[in-house]
Amino acid sequence: MSRIAIVGDYSDRVTAHRAIPRALELAREQAGADVDWEWVGTRKIGDAARDLAGYSALWLVPGSPYENTAGAIDAVRWAREGGRPFLGTCAGLQHALIEIARNVAGIGNADHAETNPDGKELVVTALACSLVEKTEVIRFSEGSLLRSAYGRESATEGYRCNYGMNPAYRSALEAAGLRFTAWSGASDIRGAELPTHPFFAGVLFQPERAALRGDVPPLVLAFLEAMGSAA
Repeated sequence: MSRIAIVGDYSDRVTAHRAIPRALELAREQAGADVDWEWVGTRKIGDAARDLAGYSALWLVPGSPYENTAGAIDAVRWAREGGRPFLGTCAGLQHALIEIARNVAGIGNADHAETNPDGKELVVTALACSLVEKTEVIRFSEGSLLRSAYGRESATEGYRCNYGMNPAYRSALEAAGLRFTAWSGASDIRGAELPTHPFFAGVLFQPERAALRGDVPPLVLAFLEAMGSAA
Protein backbone atom coordinates (compact mmCIF):
# COMPACT_ATOMS: atom_id res chain seq x y z
CA MET A 1 0.00 0.00 0.00
CA SER A 2 1.24 3.48 -0.92
CA ARG A 3 1.11 6.22 1.72
CA ILE A 4 0.61 9.95 1.29
CA ALA A 5 2.21 12.43 3.66
CA ILE A 6 -0.30 15.22 4.28
CA VAL A 7 2.12 17.90 5.42
CA GLY A 8 0.61 20.75 7.40
CA ASP A 9 -0.36 21.77 10.91
CA TYR A 10 -3.83 20.29 11.38
CA SER A 11 -6.64 22.36 12.85
CA ASP A 12 -10.31 21.43 12.77
CA ARG A 13 -11.03 25.16 12.42
CA VAL A 14 -9.52 25.11 8.91
CA THR A 15 -12.13 24.15 6.32
CA ALA A 16 -9.55 22.69 3.95
CA HIS A 17 -8.16 20.45 6.68
CA ARG A 18 -11.60 18.99 7.34
CA ALA A 19 -12.13 18.51 3.61
CA ILE A 20 -8.84 16.82 2.73
CA PRO A 21 -9.48 13.36 4.28
CA ARG A 22 -12.92 13.25 2.67
CA ALA A 23 -11.45 14.30 -0.69
CA LEU A 24 -8.94 11.48 -0.48
CA GLU A 25 -11.60 8.97 0.55
CA LEU A 26 -13.82 9.90 -2.40
CA ALA A 27 -10.91 9.84 -4.85
CA ARG A 28 -9.63 6.51 -3.51
CA GLU A 29 -13.07 4.97 -3.92
CA GLN A 30 -13.42 6.19 -7.50
CA ALA A 31 -9.87 5.26 -8.50
CA GLY A 32 -9.86 1.93 -6.69
CA ALA A 33 -6.45 2.96 -5.41
CA ASP A 34 -4.56 1.04 -2.74
CA VAL A 35 -3.44 4.13 -0.84
CA ASP A 36 -3.57 5.49 2.67
CA TRP A 37 -2.47 8.77 4.23
CA GLU A 38 -1.22 10.35 7.40
CA TRP A 39 -0.95 13.91 8.68
CA VAL A 40 2.63 15.02 9.26
CA GLY A 41 3.02 18.26 11.20
CA THR A 42 5.69 20.55 9.78
CA ARG A 43 7.40 20.62 13.17
CA LYS A 44 8.12 16.89 12.73
CA ILE A 45 10.24 17.53 9.64
CA GLY A 46 13.88 18.18 10.39
CA ASP A 47 15.29 16.26 7.44
CA ALA A 48 12.63 15.40 4.86
CA ALA A 49 14.63 12.54 3.33
CA ARG A 50 14.67 10.89 6.74
CA ASP A 51 11.33 11.97 8.14
CA LEU A 52 9.27 11.26 5.01
CA ALA A 53 11.10 8.09 3.97
CA GLY A 54 8.03 5.92 4.56
CA TYR A 55 5.79 7.86 2.17
CA SER A 56 5.24 7.64 -1.57
CA ALA A 57 3.69 11.07 -2.23
CA LEU A 58 3.22 14.49 -0.67
CA TRP A 59 0.29 16.85 -0.31
CA LEU A 60 1.40 20.19 1.12
CA VAL A 61 -1.80 21.70 2.45
CA PRO A 62 -3.24 25.13 3.32
CA GLY A 63 -2.71 26.73 6.70
CA SER A 64 0.26 29.08 6.65
CA PRO A 65 2.24 30.37 8.31
CA TYR A 66 3.45 26.85 9.02
CA GLU A 67 4.96 26.06 12.40
CA ASN A 68 8.13 25.02 10.56
CA THR A 69 8.47 26.78 7.21
CA ALA A 70 11.88 25.25 6.54
CA GLY A 71 10.44 21.76 7.03
CA ALA A 72 7.60 22.45 4.59
CA ILE A 73 10.02 23.72 1.93
CA ASP A 74 12.35 20.75 2.48
CA ALA A 75 9.36 18.44 1.99
CA VAL A 76 8.71 20.01 -1.42
CA ARG A 77 12.32 19.46 -2.40
CA TRP A 78 12.10 15.81 -1.28
CA ALA A 79 9.11 15.23 -3.57
CA ARG A 80 10.51 17.20 -6.51
CA GLU A 81 13.97 15.66 -6.53
CA GLY A 82 12.68 12.17 -5.78
CA GLY A 83 10.06 12.17 -8.55
CA ARG A 84 7.31 11.55 -6.01
CA PRO A 85 3.78 12.78 -6.79
CA PHE A 86 3.30 16.25 -5.30
CA LEU A 87 0.16 18.29 -4.81
CA GLY A 88 0.24 21.74 -3.24
CA THR A 89 -2.94 23.64 -2.51
CA CYS A 90 -3.07 27.28 -1.42
CA ALA A 91 -0.02 27.70 0.86
CA GLY A 92 1.30 24.47 -0.64
CA LEU A 93 1.71 26.17 -4.02
CA GLN A 94 3.22 29.27 -2.40
CA HIS A 95 5.95 27.27 -0.69
CA ALA A 96 6.58 25.14 -3.78
CA LEU A 97 7.31 28.37 -5.65
CA ILE A 98 9.81 29.35 -2.97
CA GLU A 99 11.50 25.94 -3.04
CA ILE A 100 11.93 26.00 -6.82
CA ALA A 101 13.09 29.62 -6.73
CA ARG A 102 15.76 28.83 -4.15
CA ASN A 103 16.96 25.44 -5.32
CA VAL A 104 16.43 25.50 -9.09
CA ALA A 105 16.23 29.14 -10.21
CA GLY A 106 19.16 30.20 -8.04
CA ILE A 107 17.23 32.85 -6.10
CA GLY A 108 18.83 31.99 -2.79
CA ASN A 109 16.94 34.58 -0.76
CA ALA A 110 13.51 33.73 -2.20
CA ASP A 111 10.91 34.20 0.50
CA HIS A 112 7.29 34.76 1.50
CA ALA A 113 5.92 38.18 2.45
CA GLU A 114 3.70 36.67 5.15
CA THR A 115 6.62 35.31 7.17
CA ASN A 116 9.40 37.66 6.08
CA PRO A 117 7.89 40.95 4.89
CA ASP A 118 11.33 42.58 4.76
CA GLY A 119 12.82 39.85 2.60
CA LYS A 120 15.02 40.84 -0.34
CA GLU A 121 13.49 38.41 -2.87
CA LEU A 122 9.77 38.10 -2.17
CA VAL A 123 8.58 35.50 -4.64
CA VAL A 124 5.23 35.31 -2.81
CA THR A 125 3.52 38.60 -2.01
CA ALA A 126 0.13 39.92 -0.92
CA LEU A 127 -2.57 39.70 -3.57
CA ALA A 128 -3.97 42.96 -4.91
CA CYS A 129 -7.41 41.73 -3.80
CA SER A 130 -7.95 39.20 -1.04
CA LEU A 131 -9.34 35.83 -2.08
CA VAL A 132 -10.50 34.81 1.40
CA GLU A 133 -13.76 32.87 0.98
CA LYS A 134 -14.05 33.95 -2.66
CA THR A 135 -14.84 31.83 -5.70
CA GLU A 136 -13.55 32.36 -9.21
CA VAL A 137 -13.65 30.87 -12.68
CA ILE A 138 -10.20 29.49 -13.45
CA ARG A 139 -8.89 28.84 -16.96
CA PHE A 140 -6.45 25.98 -17.59
CA SER A 141 -3.73 26.12 -20.24
CA GLU A 142 -4.08 23.78 -23.18
CA GLY A 143 -1.99 20.63 -22.87
CA SER A 144 -1.47 21.07 -19.13
CA LEU A 145 -1.71 18.50 -16.36
CA LEU A 146 -4.40 20.64 -14.74
CA ARG A 147 -6.55 20.76 -17.85
CA SER A 148 -6.16 17.01 -18.26
CA ALA A 149 -7.16 16.42 -14.63
CA TYR A 150 -10.33 18.51 -14.96
CA GLY A 151 -11.15 17.34 -18.46
CA ARG A 152 -12.26 20.82 -19.45
CA GLU A 153 -10.82 24.25 -20.12
CA SER A 154 -12.13 25.96 -16.98
CA ALA A 155 -13.65 25.38 -13.55
CA THR A 156 -15.08 27.38 -10.66
CA GLU A 157 -13.13 26.91 -7.43
CA GLY A 158 -12.97 28.47 -3.98
CA TYR A 159 -10.18 30.16 -2.06
CA ARG A 160 -9.08 31.24 1.36
CA CYS A 161 -5.98 33.13 0.41
CA ASN A 162 -4.24 36.49 0.76
CA TYR A 163 -0.92 35.70 -0.96
CA GLY A 164 0.18 34.60 -4.40
CA MET A 165 2.94 34.54 -6.99
CA ASN A 166 4.89 37.77 -7.48
CA PRO A 167 4.75 38.16 -11.29
CA ALA A 168 8.15 39.84 -11.27
CA TYR A 169 9.67 36.36 -10.86
CA ARG A 170 7.64 34.62 -13.53
CA SER A 171 10.36 34.56 -16.18
CA ALA A 172 12.98 33.26 -13.73
CA LEU A 173 10.75 30.41 -12.62
CA GLU A 174 9.78 29.56 -16.18
CA ALA A 175 13.47 29.41 -17.07
CA ALA A 176 13.85 26.96 -14.17
CA GLY A 177 11.29 24.66 -15.81
CA LEU A 178 8.06 25.68 -14.09
CA ARG A 179 4.98 26.10 -16.27
CA PHE A 180 2.13 28.36 -15.16
CA THR A 181 -1.09 26.70 -16.24
CA ALA A 182 -4.04 28.08 -14.25
CA TRP A 183 -5.29 31.66 -14.64
CA SER A 184 -7.94 34.00 -13.34
CA GLY A 185 -10.19 35.93 -15.69
CA ALA A 186 -7.74 38.82 -15.32
CA SER A 187 -4.86 36.48 -16.27
CA ASP A 188 -3.41 36.32 -12.76
CA ILE A 189 -1.46 33.15 -11.93
CA ARG A 190 -3.52 30.56 -10.06
CA GLY A 191 -1.56 27.34 -10.65
CA ALA A 192 1.69 25.82 -11.86
CA GLU A 193 3.27 22.47 -12.68
CA LEU A 194 6.59 20.85 -13.59
CA PRO A 195 6.22 19.13 -16.98
CA THR A 196 9.41 17.10 -16.47
CA HIS A 197 8.13 15.59 -13.21
CA PRO A 198 5.78 12.54 -13.07
CA PHE A 199 3.19 14.61 -11.17
CA PHE A 200 3.98 17.99 -9.65
CA ALA A 201 1.10 20.46 -9.45
CA GLY A 202 0.26 23.39 -7.23
CA VAL A 203 -2.83 25.61 -7.19
CA LEU A 204 -3.73 28.70 -5.22
CA PHE A 205 -7.34 27.58 -4.83
CA GLN A 206 -8.60 24.76 -2.62
CA PRO A 207 -10.07 21.98 -4.82
CA GLU A 208 -10.45 19.75 -1.76
CA ARG A 209 -13.50 21.76 -0.70
CA ALA A 210 -15.57 19.99 -3.35
CA ALA A 211 -15.52 16.91 -1.12
CA LEU A 212 -17.63 18.71 1.47
CA ARG A 213 -20.38 18.75 -1.18
CA GLY A 214 -19.84 15.05 -1.81
CA ASP A 215 -17.99 15.63 -5.11
CA VAL A 216 -14.69 14.00 -6.09
CA PRO A 217 -12.13 16.77 -6.65
CA PRO A 218 -10.66 16.11 -10.12
CA LEU A 219 -7.16 17.20 -9.16
CA VAL A 220 -7.10 14.95 -6.10
CA LEU A 221 -8.27 12.04 -8.25
CA ALA A 222 -5.47 12.73 -10.74
CA PHE A 223 -2.99 12.86 -7.84
CA LEU A 224 -4.02 9.41 -6.63
CA GLU A 225 -3.98 8.00 -10.15
CA ALA A 226 -0.45 9.33 -10.57
CA MET A 227 0.58 7.40 -7.48
CA GLY A 228 -0.60 4.21 -9.14
CA SER A 229 1.38 5.03 -12.26
CA ALA A 230 4.49 5.74 -10.20
CA ALA A 231 4.23 2.53 -8.17
